[in-house]
Amino acid sequence: MHRIVFAIAMSVLLIGFETDAREVAGANIPDTLKAESSELLLNGAGIRTKLFMDMYVGGLYLSEKSDDAKTITAADEPMALKLHILSGMITSQRMKEATNEGFEASLDGNTAPLREKIDIFIAVFDEEIVKQDVFDLIYLPGTGVKILKNGSDKGTIAGHDFKQALFGIWLSERPVQKSLKQEMLGD
Repeated sequence: MHRIVFAIAMSVLLIGFETDAREVAGANIPDTLKAESSELLLNGAGIRTKLFMDMYVGGLYLSEKSDDAKTITAADEPMALKLHILSGMITSQRMKEATNEGFEASLDGNTAPLREKIDIFIAVFDEEIVKQDVFDLIYLPGTGVKILKNGSDKGTIAGHDFKQALFGIWLSERPVQKSLKQEMLGD
């Protein structure tokens, strides 16, 4: 019993908790997210659309609000992305393909140096993805990107270089969707 209580307490400390919220396309997007000892603020949130369909809501969390994508991507400080799946059209296979394309764009086609880390990250999507799933991608300096699916720990990928490539999917010069980038930047 003590182990269960300890595990729950550690999950709250490591994963964090969320307070207050706003609704974006029916998804509950918290105003703050606690990641270990850092309280992150919702910088902005928007909708990823494809063929006029809402696919997911993406939220960007930072320690201080910013509209400078390059600075955010380069920063070695706590931050997070929240992806709230809105569509049953997002399958595991489609998510893997889209994520791989996102890394290609973020890294200007030079994925070789990070290929092993990218493949580990993409393998998180092997599990079935359903509408209302929530992915939290929390970067902690010195630790890496902690991956959570519906609050369940799916692993951590070390490296500031990986974090830059991952956040670049949404914030690079070739983001997955320009309007989503602008919304995440609070515009």
